[in-house]
Amino acid sequence: MDMAHIPDLITPAIPVFVLTVIAEALWVKKLREERGDSIKGHTWKDTLASISMGLGNVAVNVFWKGVAFAGYAALYHLTPLRMGHGLLAWVLLFFLEDLCYYAFHRVHHESRFFWASHVVHHSSQHYNLSTALRQTWTPMTGWVFWAPLALLGFSPEMIVTQQAVSLLYQYWIHTEAIDRLPRPVEWLFNTPSHHRAHHASNAAYIDVNYAGILILWDRLFGTFVPETERPIYGLTKNLTTHNPVRIAFHEFAAIARDAARPGPLSQRLGYIFRNPAWKPKGSPPPEAPPPMEAAHPAP
Repeated sequence: MDMAHIPDLITPAIPVFVLTVIAEALWVKKLREERGDSIKGHTWKDTLASISMGLGNVAVNVFWKGVAFAGYAALYHLTPLRMGHGLLAWVLLFFLEDLCYYAFHRVHHESRFFWASHVVHHSSQHYNLSTALRQTWTPMTGWVFWAPLALLGFSPEMIVTQQAVSLLYQYWIHTEAIDRLPRPVEWLFNTPSHHRAHHASNAAYIDVNYAGILILWDRLFGTFVPETERPIYGLTKNLTTHNPVRIAFHEFAAIARDAARPGPLSQRLGYIFRNPAWKPKGSPPPEAPPPMEAAHPAP
């Protein structure tokens, strides 16, 4: 395998990302003027933070993609299976890679260790094309989810190409500028509507719609929820910073603090690997926010 020729569809698309973010910002500004505040829109600080995270991800992947590719290549050489490079192999890979993405995405929401990497993508309180660029600087937690494809006999070049196709597809669904699409499209594919629900912090939308390209896996495994109420974007406890370094590593730091608390090993492991919302039995409930002061003091 010649790792110097790893397929790369993402880097050449960067100018398109920048131009479409600008075009969307102008279009959304027009829509906001027509609809009032029903669209969240853009802010310079948030958009620049997202772009910074995206550029950092590209820089990290200059190294990591080679490591991941070498891992796929090693597994590919171990297995006697060969899927070939024909049309049928690509069709099969399309569905299997999308299923791998679903597994990757679901685990990265349901286990805090993996969530620490993925939370970066959900840290914006805005939802637009720049949000799609807000990517992790620690992509190392994802490799294992696509490793079975190499063992099934798909070549490393095919795997990384289909991964890139999935990421490129997911870029355009990060927008409020597109409402519902025709019903057959909404039933089969991941759409802006489905993904808006996924990025929302509303209680009804927590841990739903893990799709990459096809929404079929969510329908099959019971994690599909349609967009009904207006999404509130961001985290259940939002960040108050646009510093890319803090965005990239804040959850790892929080895990370290929690795991260092006095308690049995099971509690420490729970803080690391269980659901991000998990707390040990007997933990005090979250502090209630202070009561709102009256608008007009009593006489």
